[in-house]
Amino acid sequence: METTRSRPLTPLKLTPRPAELLCCATGALLLLSGCLHLVVFAVDGGSWDGPVSWRKPVTFGFSFGLTLIAITWVTSYLRIGGRLRTALLVVFAADCLVEVGGITLQAWRRVPSHLNMETGFDTAVSMTLAVGGGVLVMLLTVFAVASFRNSPTGPLGMPLALRSGFAILLVALLSGAVMIARGVVLTRTGHQEAAYHSTASLKPLHGVSLHAVLVLPALAWLLSRTTWSEETRQRVMYAAVGCYVTAVVGAGVWAVLTW
Repeated sequence: METTRSRPLTPLKLTPRPAELLCCATGALLLLSGCLHLVVFAVDGGSWDGPVSWRKPVTFGFSFGLTLIAITWVTSYLRIGGRLRTALLVVFAADCLVEVGGITLQAWRRVPSHLNMETGFDTAVSMTLAVGGGVLVMLLTVFAVASFRNSPTGPLGMPLALRSGFAILLVALLSGAVMIARGVVLTRTGHQEAAYHSTASLKPLHGVSLHAVLVLPALAWLLSRTTWSEETRQRVMYAAVGCYVTAVVGAGVWAVLTW
């Protein structure tokens, strides 16, 4: 349970480590890729929905870029060994690059990136993305466990924000795993078209829960820059967590109803 006393601020060091710079640069590259493909979509046109669409390199570029930068930042508040954190972050950055790269490659080839077993090459890309997703789950689970094993550092409200953010992130990882598993089963049983559309009901839940680990810590950091009392800041954080959990539950109910 958090005390009412403020904890010292412990953001990224004034001189970031090479691994942190690498991860932030990679995240910026992925964001730039998302922006460039948004321009490609505006010029080339086509449908925004469906398994073959410029939507995928746009949304995945933005999502992975933001997530990589967010994880690089928020893990600086975790009580985890420096070498272990560096190794995990480098692998995480490489995995993000592979995931977005594979999705982008298939978008330019005008074929589905996920659940596509049409050719040997498509199968290799699809399986690489699936394995990469598994690696992401393992890495982020390690960070989530670290946030609960030892109280994170940071300003008042940051431990709550980090633990809540990582807990909600696990919901995103679980929903993503369910989407992949369901799609693979349908693909293997000869229902390829159904597999492409089988993930629609879980996408809102996956998307909403994915970025709590950025939104909640960012709010805690912003509140630490205000002149509000500690009690007020703490109440705002609890209210924010409550609102985010409500949104996740709502997306989960919608997923169940439309399954």
